[in-house]
Amino acid sequence: LKLQFLYFIGIQKMDKDAIIFDLGGVVINLSYDATTNAFEKLGMGSVKDEYSQASQSTLYDNVETGKISPEQFIMEMMKKFPPSIQSSEVTDAWNAMILDLPEGRVEFLLELKAKYKIFLLSNTNALHIEKVLENWSKTSKIPPHEVFDKIYYSHEVGMRKPNVCVFEHVLREQNLDASKTLFIDDSFQHIVGARKAGIEAIHLQPGETIEALLRGSI
Repeated sequence: LKLQFLYFIGIQKMDKDAIIFDLGGVVINLSYDATTNAFEKLGMGSVKDEYSQASQSTLYDNVETGKISPEQFIMEMMKKFPPSIQSSEVTDAWNAMILDLPEGRVEFLLELKAKYKIFLLSNTNALHIEKVLENWSKTSKIPPHEVFDKIYYSHEVGMRKPNVCVFEHVLREQNLDASKTLFIDDSFQHIVGARKAGIEAIHLQPGETIEALLRGSI
């Protein structure tokens, strides 16, 4: 907490040219519990075990790096449920974790954009992005691609956080100085990856918002 407080103090006077944001849990609201609960209701056994093993599963890696299609992913996921379960039910359960875009979030990001280059870097998949865009449009008429200078979705670039290569890819493509770049994510392992690439990174804690963190930097 002390370290996080020091980051907060520093952010008020930060000397940065660019900010890279995570998507779920940082820009939009996210609930993994919503999906685990939905999976349980559909009859998936050992849901907690399924998620604890997710980092070791090529299925999740493959869908988030675009190596398999959304349809292939859902077909594989259906093997984990009773035969009576429909693909649409599995898709809805998978998307249940994608929640709302907070009111005023887009306006705040556009304020930041007037001073910094802002980017989005997300471990995600085509199914989730479709749901993100649906929920986003309920709050703002300005789509994500008009808010951020560039968006990097893992399933499109073929790389995932916390691999250093994806951070280096963003830095290289955008000609960014790592020491002049800030990264914000709600997963600590991604923070570690960014720091290995030389980027200053802040681990957004539960209940914290980017507005509270960055308001003084505008």
